[in-house]
Amino acid sequence: MKEFAYIHEEGKLPDLLAHIPFFENFTAGHLNDILYSSYFLQCDAGEVVIEQGQEDRRIFILLTGEVEVIKDGEPVGTITKSGEIFGEVAVVSGDRRIATVRALMPTLCLVIDQQFLQEIKPEQTNASYYAALYGFLSRVMAVRLQSVSARLAEVERELDVLKAARGMTQPKSRQDFSTAKQ
Repeated sequence: MKEFAYIHEEGKLPDLLAHIPFFENFTAGHLNDILYSSYFLQCDAGEVVIEQGQEDRRIFILLTGEVEVIKDGEPVGTITKSGEIFGEVAVVSGDRRIATVRALMPTLCLVIDQQFLQEIKPEQTNASYYAALYGFLSRVMAVRLQSVSARLAEVERELDVLKAARGMTQPKSRQDFSTAKQ
């Protein structure tokens, strides 16, 4: 794994990053702050980018390559699209990393060191930056939650059909969340 300093021309977003939706949410001044607190991370296939349980406040943006997300030793997904973000849950929650992320092929990421950025731009004095950041991250997390919810509903329907086929229960037409335990 190699880290490379990121040096940019102030006020200009380089072509490599211009197509990434994350950067569309920030003013030119905020972009400069983000880019000053960023660096490139180049990984070979098999290298761990994030370790589950680690304390870390970095956000990763996939530029090239592919990474696998592993939870408790089991693969749960892959990230393949340039511009996709990962590592955001620990930044938003303040908790330890909830999954391991490993490169499946040679991979290049832009890493935003949110902890360093917070030291030079504290939340109390930079509300507009943090509103844009957390707004974007909440949209990313909402899309992922919708995807997981849809997949869970599909799996529940499949399970109901299997149980009905075995005579164990009648299939449900929908989930009743009003009686679900919290």
